[in-house]
Amino acid sequence: MPAAPVSNGRPYGLELQVADAVATLTLDRPEVLNALDGALIDSLMVALDTVRRDDGIRVLILTGKGRAFCAGADLRDPMMALDLPAAERGRRFMASSDRGINALARALDTLGKPKVAAVNGAAVGGGVALALCADIVLMARSAYFQMPFASQLGLVPDMGASWHLMRRAGPTRAIAAAMLGERITGPQAAEWGLVWQCVEGGELRAAADAVARKLSAGAPRALKALPAMMWRAFDHGLDAQLEVERELQARQVQTDDFMEGVKAFQEKREPRFTGQ
Repeated sequence: MPAAPVSNGRPYGLELQVADAVATLTLDRPEVLNALDGALIDSLMVALDTVRRDDGIRVLILTGKGRAFCAGADLRDPMMALDLPAAERGRRFMASSDRGINALARALDTLGKPKVAAVNGAAVGGGVALALCADIVLMARSAYFQMPFASQLGLVPDMGASWHLMRRAGPTRAIAAAMLGERITGPQAAEWGLVWQCVEGGELRAAADAVARKLSAGAPRALKALPAMMWRAFDHGLDAQLEVERELQARQVQTDDFMEGVKAFQEKREPRFTGQ
Protein backbone atom coordinates (compact mmCIF):
# COMPACT_ATOMS: atom_id res chain seq x y z
CA MET A 1 0.00 0.00 0.00
CA PRO A 2 1.53 3.38 -1.01
CA ALA A 3 1.87 6.16 1.51
CA ALA A 4 -0.83 8.77 1.08
CA PRO A 5 0.51 11.86 -0.71
CA VAL A 6 -0.42 15.07 1.09
CA SER A 7 -1.01 18.65 0.02
CA ASN A 8 -1.44 21.39 2.63
CA GLY A 9 -1.78 18.74 5.32
CA ARG A 10 -4.60 16.78 3.65
CA PRO A 11 -4.69 13.88 1.17
CA TYR A 12 -3.58 15.00 -2.27
CA GLY A 13 -6.45 15.66 -4.67
CA LEU A 14 -9.08 14.08 -2.46
CA GLU A 15 -11.58 14.81 0.29
CA LEU A 16 -12.77 12.04 2.60
CA GLN A 17 -15.79 12.70 4.79
CA VAL A 18 -17.55 10.17 7.01
CA ALA A 19 -21.02 10.65 8.49
CA ASP A 20 -23.71 8.20 9.58
CA ALA A 21 -21.81 5.12 8.34
CA VAL A 22 -21.32 6.64 4.87
CA ALA A 23 -17.90 7.66 3.52
CA THR A 24 -17.84 10.22 0.72
CA LEU A 25 -14.73 10.43 -1.45
CA THR A 26 -14.64 13.61 -3.52
CA LEU A 27 -12.04 13.98 -6.25
CA ASP A 28 -10.59 17.44 -5.66
CA ARG A 29 -8.51 18.54 -8.64
CA PRO A 30 -11.13 20.76 -10.28
CA GLU A 31 -8.48 22.82 -12.08
CA VAL A 32 -7.71 19.77 -14.26
CA LEU A 33 -11.25 18.33 -14.23
CA ASN A 34 -10.25 15.81 -11.54
CA ALA A 35 -7.88 14.00 -13.89
CA LEU A 36 -6.09 10.98 -12.45
CA ASP A 37 -2.36 11.29 -11.91
CA GLY A 38 -0.15 8.90 -10.00
CA ALA A 39 -0.43 10.83 -6.75
CA LEU A 40 -4.23 10.93 -6.87
CA ILE A 41 -4.38 7.21 -7.56
CA ASP A 42 -2.16 6.65 -4.50
CA SER A 43 -4.49 8.87 -2.43
CA LEU A 44 -7.49 6.88 -3.61
CA MET A 45 -5.83 3.57 -2.80
CA VAL A 46 -5.05 4.68 0.76
CA ALA A 47 -8.55 6.11 1.24
CA LEU A 48 -10.18 2.92 -0.05
CA ASP A 49 -8.08 0.86 2.33
CA THR A 50 -9.27 3.08 5.18
CA VAL A 51 -12.90 2.59 4.14
CA ARG A 52 -12.44 -1.16 3.78
CA ARG A 53 -10.89 -1.57 7.23
CA ASP A 54 -13.35 0.66 9.13
CA ASP A 55 -16.29 -1.45 10.33
CA GLY A 56 -18.17 1.74 11.12
CA ILE A 57 -18.33 2.59 7.41
CA ARG A 58 -20.98 0.67 5.51
CA VAL A 59 -21.27 2.55 2.21
CA LEU A 60 -18.99 4.56 -0.10
CA ILE A 61 -20.06 7.50 -2.25
CA LEU A 62 -17.64 8.61 -4.99
CA THR A 63 -18.07 12.00 -6.66
CA GLY A 64 -16.09 14.93 -8.06
CA LYS A 65 -15.64 18.61 -7.23
CA GLY A 66 -16.38 21.28 -9.81
CA ARG A 67 -17.76 20.76 -13.29
CA ALA A 68 -16.30 17.30 -13.87
CA PHE A 69 -16.55 13.91 -12.24
CA CYS A 70 -13.22 12.74 -13.66
CA ALA A 71 -11.49 13.52 -16.96
CA GLY A 72 -9.54 10.26 -17.01
CA ALA A 73 -5.76 10.05 -16.99
CA ASP A 74 -3.71 13.22 -16.62
CA LEU A 75 -1.62 13.07 -19.80
CA ARG A 76 0.99 15.37 -18.26
CA ASP A 77 1.81 12.92 -15.47
CA PRO A 78 5.14 11.03 -15.58
CA MET A 79 3.21 7.74 -15.46
CA MET A 80 2.33 8.35 -19.13
CA ALA A 81 6.07 8.17 -20.02
CA LEU A 82 5.61 10.40 -23.08
CA ASP A 83 9.31 11.27 -23.20
CA LEU A 84 10.48 7.66 -23.59
CA PRO A 85 11.09 5.64 -26.78
CA ALA A 86 8.09 3.61 -27.93
CA ALA A 87 9.17 0.20 -26.63
CA GLU A 88 10.24 1.57 -23.26
CA ARG A 89 7.01 3.55 -23.07
CA GLY A 90 5.06 0.32 -23.50
CA ARG A 91 7.05 -1.44 -20.78
CA ARG A 92 6.62 1.51 -18.44
CA PHE A 93 2.87 1.53 -19.04
CA MET A 94 2.58 -2.20 -18.33
CA ALA A 95 4.30 -1.71 -14.98
CA SER A 96 2.54 1.51 -14.00
CA SER A 97 -0.93 0.21 -14.89
CA ASP A 98 -0.46 -2.82 -12.64
CA ARG A 99 0.23 -0.66 -9.61
CA GLY A 100 -1.94 2.26 -10.77
CA ILE A 101 -5.23 2.16 -12.67
CA ASN A 102 -5.63 -1.62 -12.57
CA ALA A 103 -4.84 -1.75 -8.86
CA LEU A 104 -7.45 0.99 -8.33
CA ALA A 105 -10.08 -0.92 -10.31
CA ARG A 106 -9.39 -4.06 -8.29
CA ALA A 107 -9.45 -2.17 -4.99
CA LEU A 108 -12.90 -0.83 -5.83
CA ASP A 109 -14.09 -4.25 -7.00
CA THR A 110 -12.97 -5.94 -3.77
CA LEU A 111 -13.96 -3.16 -1.36
CA GLY A 112 -16.60 -5.41 0.18
CA LYS A 113 -19.02 -2.54 0.78
CA PRO A 114 -21.71 -0.96 -1.43
CA LYS A 115 -20.36 1.73 -3.75
CA VAL A 116 -22.43 4.63 -5.11
CA ALA A 117 -21.10 6.94 -7.84
CA ALA A 118 -22.60 10.43 -8.06
CA VAL A 119 -21.53 11.59 -11.53
CA ASN A 120 -21.74 15.36 -11.21
CA GLY A 121 -20.18 16.33 -14.54
CA ALA A 122 -18.00 15.09 -17.37
CA ALA A 123 -16.72 11.53 -16.99
CA VAL A 124 -14.20 10.92 -19.75
CA GLY A 125 -12.03 7.90 -20.54
CA GLY A 126 -10.87 6.44 -17.25
CA GLY A 127 -13.49 8.59 -15.56
CA VAL A 128 -16.15 6.40 -17.17
CA ALA A 129 -14.42 3.32 -15.81
CA LEU A 130 -14.18 4.89 -12.35
CA ALA A 131 -17.91 5.63 -12.29
CA LEU A 132 -18.89 2.20 -13.56
CA CYS A 133 -16.84 0.51 -10.83
CA ALA A 134 -19.68 1.51 -8.51
CA ASP A 135 -22.56 -0.84 -7.79
CA ILE A 136 -25.13 1.94 -8.22
CA VAL A 137 -24.51 4.97 -10.43
CA LEU A 138 -26.47 8.21 -10.29
CA MET A 139 -25.86 10.93 -12.85
CA ALA A 140 -26.68 14.61 -13.22
CA ARG A 141 -28.81 15.38 -16.26
CA SER A 142 -26.13 17.80 -17.50
CA ALA A 143 -23.28 15.29 -17.05
CA TYR A 144 -21.98 12.99 -19.76
CA PHE A 145 -19.82 9.95 -20.41
CA GLN A 146 -17.28 9.96 -23.23
CA MET A 147 -14.77 7.37 -24.41
CA PRO A 148 -12.31 9.21 -26.70
CA PHE A 149 -9.63 6.52 -26.54
CA ALA A 150 -9.67 5.42 -30.20
CA SER A 151 -11.24 8.49 -31.82
CA GLN A 152 -8.90 11.09 -30.30
CA LEU A 153 -5.91 9.36 -28.67
CA GLY A 154 -5.24 6.18 -30.63
CA LEU A 155 -5.85 4.07 -27.54
CA VAL A 156 -8.32 1.44 -26.34
CA PRO A 157 -10.45 1.54 -23.17
CA ASP A 158 -8.73 0.44 -19.98
CA MET A 159 -9.24 0.35 -16.20
CA GLY A 160 -12.03 -2.17 -16.77
CA ALA A 161 -14.14 0.16 -18.93
CA SER A 162 -14.64 -2.46 -21.64
CA TRP A 163 -15.78 -5.04 -19.07
CA HIS A 164 -18.31 -2.71 -17.47
CA LEU A 165 -19.61 -1.22 -20.72
CA MET A 166 -20.22 -4.59 -22.32
CA ARG A 167 -22.16 -5.86 -19.32
CA ARG A 168 -24.15 -2.72 -18.61
CA ALA A 169 -24.91 -1.47 -22.12
CA GLY A 170 -24.53 -4.57 -24.31
CA PRO A 171 -22.10 -5.10 -27.22
CA THR A 172 -23.83 -2.94 -29.85
CA ARG A 173 -23.85 0.22 -27.76
CA ALA A 174 -20.57 -0.47 -25.96
CA ILE A 175 -18.57 -1.00 -29.15
CA ALA A 176 -20.08 2.04 -30.88
CA ALA A 177 -19.47 4.24 -27.83
CA ALA A 178 -15.83 3.13 -27.64
CA MET A 179 -15.15 3.43 -31.38
CA LEU A 180 -16.93 6.73 -32.06
CA GLY A 181 -16.07 8.53 -28.84
CA GLU A 182 -19.37 10.41 -28.85
CA ARG A 183 -20.84 11.88 -25.69
CA ILE A 184 -23.42 9.82 -23.83
CA THR A 185 -25.73 12.25 -22.02
CA GLY A 186 -27.21 11.63 -18.61
CA PRO A 187 -30.68 10.74 -19.95
CA GLN A 188 -29.09 8.56 -22.64
CA ALA A 189 -26.96 6.76 -20.03
CA ALA A 190 -30.10 6.01 -18.03
CA GLU A 191 -31.85 4.72 -21.15
CA TRP A 192 -28.89 2.45 -21.90
CA GLY A 193 -28.84 1.05 -18.37
CA LEU A 194 -25.44 2.54 -17.51
CA VAL A 195 -26.89 4.43 -14.54
CA TRP A 196 -29.61 3.78 -11.99
CA GLN A 197 -31.00 7.32 -11.95
CA CYS A 198 -30.54 10.55 -13.91
CA VAL A 199 -31.50 13.61 -11.86
CA GLU A 200 -31.16 17.37 -12.01
CA GLY A 201 -27.70 18.52 -10.97
CA GLY A 202 -28.97 20.30 -7.88
CA GLU A 203 -30.65 17.10 -6.70
CA LEU A 204 -27.72 14.73 -7.29
CA ARG A 205 -26.09 14.83 -3.88
CA ALA A 206 -29.39 14.43 -2.04
CA ALA A 207 -30.32 11.51 -4.29
CA ALA A 208 -26.94 9.83 -3.68
CA ASP A 209 -27.23 10.39 0.06
CA ALA A 210 -30.71 8.83 0.07
CA VAL A 211 -29.43 5.73 -1.75
CA ALA A 212 -26.46 5.49 0.61
CA ARG A 213 -28.66 5.77 3.69
CA LYS A 214 -30.88 2.97 2.43
CA LEU A 215 -27.86 0.78 1.73
CA SER A 216 -26.33 1.54 5.13
CA ALA A 217 -29.46 0.15 6.79
CA GLY A 218 -29.17 -3.14 4.89
CA ALA A 219 -27.47 -6.35 5.97
CA PRO A 220 -23.72 -5.85 5.36
CA ARG A 221 -22.86 -9.48 4.62
CA ALA A 222 -25.68 -9.89 2.12
CA LEU A 223 -24.80 -6.60 0.42
CA LYS A 224 -21.16 -7.68 0.19
CA ALA A 225 -22.04 -10.99 -1.48
CA LEU A 226 -24.76 -9.76 -3.81
CA PRO A 227 -22.94 -7.75 -6.54
CA ALA A 228 -20.37 -10.46 -7.32
CA MET A 229 -23.14 -13.05 -7.42
CA MET A 230 -25.12 -10.97 -9.92
CA TRP A 231 -22.14 -10.28 -12.21
CA ARG A 232 -21.21 -13.97 -12.24
CA ALA A 233 -24.61 -14.74 -13.74
CA PHE A 234 -23.30 -13.43 -17.11
CA ASP A 235 -20.80 -16.29 -17.23
CA HIS A 236 -23.04 -19.09 -15.92
CA GLY A 237 -25.82 -21.27 -17.17
CA LEU A 238 -28.90 -21.60 -14.97
CA ASP A 239 -27.69 -24.72 -13.15
CA ALA A 240 -24.34 -23.15 -12.27
CA GLN A 241 -26.00 -19.96 -11.06
CA LEU A 242 -28.49 -21.92 -8.96
CA GLU A 243 -25.52 -23.55 -7.25
CA VAL A 244 -23.90 -20.16 -6.59
CA GLU A 245 -27.15 -18.90 -5.07
CA ARG A 246 -27.54 -22.05 -2.96
CA GLU A 247 -24.03 -21.79 -1.51
CA LEU A 248 -24.29 -18.08 -0.74
CA GLN A 249 -27.76 -18.43 0.75
CA ALA A 250 -26.55 -21.25 3.00
CA ARG A 251 -24.02 -18.81 4.46
CA GLN A 252 -26.58 -16.04 4.87
CA VAL A 253 -29.12 -18.14 6.78
CA GLN A 254 -26.44 -18.77 9.42
CA THR A 255 -26.07 -15.06 10.22
CA ASP A 256 -27.52 -13.12 13.13
CA ASP A 257 -28.74 -10.58 10.59
CA PHE A 258 -30.99 -13.18 8.96
CA MET A 259 -32.59 -13.99 12.31
CA GLU A 260 -32.98 -10.27 13.03
CA GLY A 261 -34.67 -9.81 9.65
CA VAL A 262 -37.14 -12.60 10.39
CA LYS A 263 -37.84 -11.21 13.85
CA ALA A 264 -38.33 -7.67 12.53
CA PHE A 265 -40.73 -8.97 9.86
CA GLN A 266 -42.77 -10.80 12.47
CA GLU A 267 -42.81 -7.76 14.75
CA LYS A 268 -43.67 -5.41 11.86
CA ARG A 269 -40.67 -3.11 12.39
CA GLU A 270 -37.53 -2.13 10.54
CA PRO A 271 -34.61 -4.55 11.05
CA ARG A 272 -31.48 -3.47 12.89
CA PHE A 273 -28.63 -5.23 11.12
CA THR A 274 -25.21 -5.49 12.75
CA GLY A 275 -23.21 -7.36 10.13
CA GLN A 276 -23.02 -10.45 12.34
